[in-house]
Amino acid sequence: MKKIVIAGGTGFLGNALKGYFEAKGFVVISLSRKRNKDTTYWNGKDLGEWTKHLEDAEVLINLAGKSVDCRYTGENKAAILNSRIDSTRVLNRAMEQANQKPKVFLNASTATIYVHAETTINTEETGVIGDDFSMNIAKSWEKEFYATEIPDVRKIALRTSIVLGKNGGAFPKLKTITRLGMGGKQGRGDQFISWLHIHDFCKAIDFLINSKLSGSVNITAPNPKTNKDFMRDLRKQLSVPIGISQPVWLLELASAIIKTETELLLKSRYVYPQRLLDAGFEFEYKTVEECMKELI
Repeated sequence: MKKIVIAGGTGFLGNALKGYFEAKGFVVISLSRKRNKDTTYWNGKDLGEWTKHLEDAEVLINLAGKSVDCRYTGENKAAILNSRIDSTRVLNRAMEQANQKPKVFLNASTATIYVHAETTINTEETGVIGDDFSMNIAKSWEKEFYATEIPDVRKIALRTSIVLGKNGGAFPKLKTITRLGMGGKQGRGDQFISWLHIHDFCKAIDFLINSKLSGSVNITAPNPKTNKDFMRDLRKQLSVPIGISQPVWLLELASAIIKTETELLLKSRYVYPQRLLDAGFEFEYKTVEECMKELI
């Protein structure tokens, strides 16, 4: 049976990929820092017994990394960076040493690699990559990934947008605050949300595995929405007539209380999947309305 190895495979995206590929007849090996009967243990930075699973696997997917949904303290910033660099580095080492290594290595990245943009859309070719904490994390992550060239292994960095699903990620939280009447715009509301249905995320990964593409690819639906329009559509789908907006000062206060950062809501991610579309990928959920209708 064909085998896929997913590092950091127990989160929202990893579990979705596991279910998707198991339904297609694959054996999926999930590498996790948590020890349990359904996963293979690794610590995300050292070689170990887990490396044997790379032998005869078709694909390696790395999703490992500390969540950015936290306060950007010095300690958390270091953990966010190190968890990404360490896991990518050790997977490169393991791939170099494997005898019958996977032919495709997909490594997580993020659409946050691009600058805040409200008027110019970012494709892989035209996108502007800036210089702040989040963008530098993404740049360092991709640099580490591409630093090791492995013969006969095709590498793809997944510049993934906000993935929407029923069982994790941001969407359940957005539904909750909207039902509580707080589903208005956040800040000015002009910032773009680049989004993707969880099923299309899995389909895109499957497509990339079977394509000839390599390098960095934007993993996002082709129709970004402004925050105010996104929230309006969500209120409509939930039949909630009122949505109180949150000014920046209130978001700053709330973020401090719940220990997160306003960047997650206020940065404009205006990203377009040019390479996927040019390669012939077809999205099942092209609009926010179609996506939300299926998830609610």
